[in-house]
Amino acid sequence: MGQAHSRHWKKIWVGSAGNMVEWFDWFVYASFATYFAGSFFPAGNDTAKLMNTAGIFAVGFFMRPVGGWLLGRVGDRRGRKAALTLTVTLMSASAVLIALAPTYGVAGYGGAAVLLVARLLQGLSVGGEYAASATYLTEASAPGRRGFASSFQYVSMTAGQILGLGLLILLQHTLTSGELHSWGWRIPFVVGALGAAVIFYLRRNMLETETYAEDSGTGADDRGTIRALLRHKREALLVIALTMGGTVAYYTYTTYLTKYLSNTAGLPKQTATLVSFCALIVFAALQPLAGALSDRIGRRPLLITFAVGSTFLTVPIMAMLKHAGSFWPALGLSLLALVIVTGYTSINACVKAELFPTGVRSLGVALPYAIANALFGGTAEYVALWFKDAGLESGFSWYVAGCAAVSLVVYLTMRETRDTDLKHVGTAPRASAETGTDTVPAS
Repeated sequence: MGQAHSRHWKKIWVGSAGNMVEWFDWFVYASFATYFAGSFFPAGNDTAKLMNTAGIFAVGFFMRPVGGWLLGRVGDRRGRKAALTLTVTLMSASAVLIALAPTYGVAGYGGAAVLLVARLLQGLSVGGEYAASATYLTEASAPGRRGFASSFQYVSMTAGQILGLGLLILLQHTLTSGELHSWGWRIPFVVGALGAAVIFYLRRNMLETETYAEDSGTGADDRGTIRALLRHKREALLVIALTMGGTVAYYTYTTYLTKYLSNTAGLPKQTATLVSFCALIVFAALQPLAGALSDRIGRRPLLITFAVGSTFLTVPIMAMLKHAGSFWPALGLSLLALVIVTGYTSINACVKAELFPTGVRSLGVALPYAIANALFGGTAEYVALWFKDAGLESGFSWYVAGCAAVSLVVYLTMRETRDTDLKHVGTAPRASAETGTDTVPAS
């Protein structure tokens, strides 16, 4: 029992630690953009420099569906281990490129071109990492612990964001503004590259999941193909629809929250950053608790709770945040929002993995999720700023609530996936050891 428990935790650690490094690299680009924007573009309009770096940041989001397709295919044809190893290799390469990119003064627009290539690699990597880690964590865990194990995906994602934010705060207090603009901004990318190298070693020595290993010879020519995925169109559309509300809410209350508190609520930037930092720590701690709860009561109750809360409480929460005025009210409202979002983030990985058979599970999670994320998650901040620029800032709150309402309809009509037998998805129902009832097949 002790050895099995130890192996279980080792799988969770290896499966999620790389995810943390991936998202650390992804988020530090946005966090440090204000410091390196001037290094890659000619002197002049500071806003134009930021827009250029933001444009390169956005390119990463639109590469995610490509990464989802490419690495999802690798995960289904070559194994979960192969996909996880490839994603961290790509992310390591991108971090090295940014850390060593020449400035405009040295190579003209050549430095910006290196930045663009690095961001393309980041998009490919993150596009595949979500599905690879979601599939691995779901398949590697015991049937009655899948919700708990897969919740560590968002623990690690949030930890990567917290570490990036913490490193920014540390460098702001140890380096001068001039040093940060000159060379200090390269430090997080060096840290990211070193972290990725460590994860590469760990993933090279990880074990393949038993579910994949036992199924790897089945329909080998058809594994991980679009043709195979199209036989599960309903599930693929379901992933897009159930992701829609969750990803908009997640990006609203994580990446956009600091800007909203600073630009709209009028809090000092240091206070806004501290609110986000503290809220994210509590948010990360909630994920395993909610994941474990879903193993007991099912996935749908948590998803429905999230969607009802986001549909009806987003507008009042955002309105009250606008007038928060100080640290504690802002933190309380932020935590309320993130508690609601936890109903989605804690279990969405395993819910998606439980919808597809083994031969197309990685691609089935990766591609629809990446499409939904590019359309809704990646554009959330831009939509928010568009509403603000148009003088209709409250319209963004209604947009978030509307996306959650669409997902609510999906959650109310979808089947429960908790007791799905991953080795026989789409074949025949099996008796649940916990409930004694038949499990509905996935498709």
